[in-house]
Amino acid sequence: MSLKTEIEAGIKQAMLGKEKDRLRTLRAIKSQILLAETEKGVVGEISDETESKILQKAAKQRKDSLGIYEQQNREDLAEVERTELRIIEEFLPAQLSEQEVEAAVKEVIDQVGAAGPQDMGKVMGAASKKLAGQADGKTISGIARKLLS
Repeated sequence: MSLKTEIEAGIKQAMLGKEKDRLRTLRAIKSQILLAETEKGVVGEISDETESKILQKAAKQRKDSLGIYEQQNREDLAEVERTELRIIEEFLPAQLSEQEVEAAVKEVIDQVGAAGPQDMGKVMGAASKKLAGQADGKTISGIARKLLS
């Protein structure tokens, strides 16, 4: 079942259950999927990889907003972002733990033959491809920087 189909089913359930937060979040995701499908050059449905990237982007936006709201002590807005993030994460693939990401980044460092911080670009390119959908770029970057220094 495609992500779009899952989201549509979730919207129906949220409507029946009168879950306003869930409904708002799922409609936002569906809207982003529909925008991606109507972009120039896209024929038919979008790939699972593209759907995953859309979800990751939505989750990252919520995390960034959450951080800002927490800094500004806006608990009312932060709670909305937390709720939306939880709902989005239900549809994302399982994320790797920090130890698993570190092991994968070490593997990539060995594969590309990185020697120091100057090789950060090579490592990030390969690690990002390898861990796509399983870890966010910020985590990968932090671990790679630590291992290369």
